[in-house]
Parts: sequence; C-alpha cells; structure tokens
Amino acid sequence: MSFLKQTTTALLTASTLLGGTVAAQADGQSKELNLYSSRHYDTDERLYSDFTEATGITINRIEGKADELIARMQAEGANSPADILLTVDTSRLSRAKNIGVLQSINSAVLEERIPANLQDNDNQWFAFSQRARIIFYDKADVQDPPMDYLSLADPKYKGMVCHRSSSNVYGQTLLSSIIENHGSEAAKEWAAGVVANFARDPEGGDTDQLRGIVSGQCDISVANTYYFARALRTDVKGLSAEIDKIGWVFPAQDAEGAHMNLSGGGVAAHAPNKENAIAFLEYLSSDQAQQYFSAGNDEFPSVPGVTLSESVAKLGTFKADTVNLSDVAENLPEAQKIFNEVGWK
Repeated sequence: MSFLKQTTTALLTASTLLGGTVAAQADGQSKELNLYSSRHYDTDERLYSDFTEATGITINRIEGKADELIARMQAEGANSPADILLTVDTSRLSRAKNIGVLQSINSAVLEERIPANLQDNDNQWFAFSQRARIIFYDKADVQDPPMDYLSLADPKYKGMVCHRSSSNVYGQTLLSSIIENHGSEAAKEWAAGVVANFARDPEGGDTDQLRGIVSGQCDISVANTYYFARALRTDVKGLSAEIDKIGWVFPAQDAEGAHMNLSGGGVAAHAPNKENAIAFLEYLSSDQAQQYFSAGNDEFPSVPGVTLSESVAKLGTFKADTVNLSDVAENLPEAQKIFNEVGWK
C-alpha cells in the first residue's frame, strides 16, 4: 500500500482530543507544561497556542540544539523541570532514552494513532512527523538515476554524488536502516562505494546538497523531502529559481521502500507535570496537529490518512520503509564505526 493511500480509523477525533480528553487528563495538576524543544520552526507556534487555548495549560519553552538539551536534562537529573523533549531523528531520541532522560508511558490514544514502527519499543518516544530521505538528480545529465540506496555505490556514478558528512544524524540513521535491512557487510560495502563516488568531500546541509545539483557541482544527491518541498512552496535562495532541473526518486520501491526520518518526542523521566505531558503528546497525534506538521513545515504526518499540504502532495505517492525505527536505532554505533572505517568524512 502506498504511503499516501494508507487509511486509519482514529480512536478519537481531533475535536475530542482538544475538547474533552486533554482537559480531563490535565485535571489535578498545575496548568503548565515545560517543553524542551530542538524544533525551530515558526509554524510550531500554532501547535502550542491551540493546545493552550483548548486546555488552559501554559507551555513554557526551553529551545536549543538537541544534544545540548539532552545533556542539560541529564545534568539536571531528578530536579529537571522538563516535562517533554521534542527533537528530530531516531538517533537523538534513542540517545535520550539510553541515557535515562525519558520514561515509558501508557496511552491508548498514541497506541491507536501512531503506527507501531514509529514508536519506541518501550513507549519512551513517538514520532509525530516524517521526512522521506530520497535521491535527487540532475535531469539533464542523469538519464538512469539510482533507483535504490544501494545503487548509489555503483561505479557508474563515480564523481557524481554529493552527501552530508558522517557526523550528520540523518546519514547515520540511513546507514543504520541499511544495516537493518541488508546486513552489516552490505552496509559497509555500500558506504565504501558511495565514498568512491563522491563528487566532493561531504559538506553543508540538505539544502546545500540540492544546491549542488543546481550549480553543477554534483549530479546526484540525497536529502530529506521537506527541504525540497519547501523550495517548491517558498523562495529558497540558490534553489527555487532552478528547481525544475532536479528530478527525484523514492528509492527501493520494489524492495523495502523509502527510508523515513522522523520528528518526535517523549515524556521526561522526572516530569513534574506527567499527565499534562501525555495529553500534549496525544494532541500532537490529532488530525489538526498532524495537518500543521504537513502544511507548516512540508513534512509527512505520522498518522496515516491525514490530508497533506500541496507542496508535499506534489512529490507523489510512494512506498515507505516500515522497518521498526526503534530497532534501527540500535545499529547507530555500528553505523558510525562503518563510516570511520571507510573514510567517510
């Protein structure tokens, strides 16, 4: 079944989440929620304001880089005021879990709304939005683009590929998923082959990989879909004006499907407002909040069947990899070891 055609029967509608359950769960606690967030998107403001309007719960935000917030929660220990950690990528959520700054929770709403492969095995984190990590290429220069991730290592693409550095979490998680789907030996062979095909040393962010195609620096790159969809919707310098040069492939459609990155959150280990925190996560799974993720930041919702924004829908239907991302996260140390061994800078 294609990712965009999946349907679900929601346990609760967004109006129920906002009007009844959330408020009921928050009774008996202070009307506040302390949110540690590394999401830095202006459109998330609507998520917070709607939750507050519906529940009367004030959201106090601490914003920063993911690793810094996780380290802060660890240093604060039992005295941490954090109720929620919101961040991007499985690797960071897994790191937060492994150092003990998140806790397991029980929520029938989240179990029903969020697909099992987008949840931590111990219910310490849940995905609320997704980004497919796909292959982009110069339509004029590449007549036979790679149709799956493993093909990026094909010698016929020597000197054509741009990619981010091995320190980037998106690349680490992609390699971890390759380990999960194809095994360690194939993953190492792939990484070495991609290094041999680099058009330049790894540098920059995902938007820079796309700009590399426009500028002619490379012919093939890998990036998350929301960077490209954003350039379709708004004017992104050095990209939008010539975006028609770029074609895209949702990889592995005859195999595991396109790798999905996520943005998600969990309840802090020592949350002083635990019920408020669970209520907020449940709100993020509502249709209303899920549509904000798509419309505001060009992401794919985690809840199947939610209407997509125009920019995201333009990318077309595809098969998503449904590998359990909690299992993928266990491969992260091995992925970094492979990167180091093959000389991926």
